[in-house]
Amino acid sequence: MPQKLKFQETIQPVLKTIVGVKFKKEGKIYNFDAGDLPILVNDPVIVSTDDGTSMGTVLTSPRSVPEEDIQTPLKPVIRKVTEEDLRIRDSNRTLEENCFSFCSERIKIRNLPMKLIDVECLFDRSKIIFYFTAENRVDFREIVKDLAQKYKTKIELRQIGARQEARIVKGMGICGREVCCVNLLHNLDRVSVKMAKEQNMSLNPEKISGLCGRLMCCLAFEYECYRERKKDKGAQIRKENAGSADLPAPEKNLKKSGRGERRNDPRSH
Repeated sequence: MPQKLKFQETIQPVLKTIVGVKFKKEGKIYNFDAGDLPILVNDPVIVSTDDGTSMGTVLTSPRSVPEEDIQTPLKPVIRKVTEEDLRIRDSNRTLEENCFSFCSERIKIRNLPMKLIDVECLFDRSKIIFYFTAENRVDFREIVKDLAQKYKTKIELRQIGARQEARIVKGMGICGREVCCVNLLHNLDRVSVKMAKEQNMSLNPEKISGLCGRLMCCLAFEYECYRERKKDKGAQIRKENAGSADLPAPEKNLKKSGRGERRNDPRSH
């Protein structure tokens, strides 16, 4: 009897088009679902976030990724920026300046031990975020009431650390270039004294501290490079030592003395 042919159905994976979007020059890159939008690198886009809609810039080329490989659900890219969106952005920036002045004034009036660093207004004005630094916890409930009463929207006061402050304020490092956390590093990784030791740097705090008063971010940025170079150098030294160990004993002594048979040569006297 003729055998029945069995056809195995191949299921094609569902692909998602992902792009990396950045909201600030010194911020992180976040992945979003671009859908079928024709998006290119450096395109300004409007995206959906947990806080609301925001405007960002595409920094990575669109790439197709199987849906099963995506660990967390991605928020969508809503659209490419329009002329109206640009007008809204400019209006929001004016509002942010106004918010900064008003909040700084209220902090001074209420004599609160905190320093206002930056203000961020979400694109749809559903929330305004005030970034500040303080040595200890601050009871800012009265400030929140003042801000909510004036701007009639959701208010969030977010305390940040010294490294985040330096990233927002910016400045020049001891190398004469803009600090690494602004233009090189997407994430503020942990920096330790061990990294400075690995790079044979002086442990003088003035030499290895950045504008924020913490260990310089570039120590972490260059750490792996120094580790790899030390590994390669160590492997080369072990190889040379192993080659020396394989020589016969007389040849070892000759190699160490550097004078060979000349000791027993009558012409050398």
